[in-house]
Amino acid sequence: MKVSARPVAALALASALAVTTAATASAAEPDFELDIPAGVACAFSLHIEGTLTGHRVTREFTDPDDDPVMLLSAGKGNQLTFTNPDSAKTLSLPSNGSVQLTKINADGSSTVQSTGHNVVILYPTDVPAGPSTTLYTGRLVYTVDANEVFTVQSSRGPTTDICALLS
Repeated sequence: MKVSARPVAALALASALAVTTAATASAAEPDFELDIPAGVACAFSLHIEGTLTGHRVTREFTDPDDDPVMLLSAGKGNQLTFTNPDSAKTLSLPSNGSVQLTKINADGSSTVQSTGHNVVILYPTDVPAGPSTTLYTGRLVYTVDANEVFTVQSSRGPTTDICALLS
């Protein structure tokens, strides 16, 4: 997926981070940290740490003019730890498998089909409107328009409301 004006958290988590709730994070130093203000990912501010433990392969497919038309990303993502700084509650998620197939449309939008374990942060401007941070396990289809507005089209399988767990 293309790099966008949205914070790295939303893109990375929406398209490439694969996680599950089966175990806790290790004591390794995080490879990245993100602080998201209250009202964007959850009602409270959210701190995210990620450790690059997984292996992902991404392939780009192009049209005859060499313009990208599809991206396929598969493998394991990053171990993540979510923290509510107000309550000090944390949730650690180890890396697990996922696959994202992103179709790039001529109008600058894209359609993403994700399977496996995927965390998606929805902002107040998205559909459905956030703030929300959700672990989807199963299949998720969403679109991203040219203005980086995410719209969830469908999901099948369990979901975990990370904000509710950290409240």
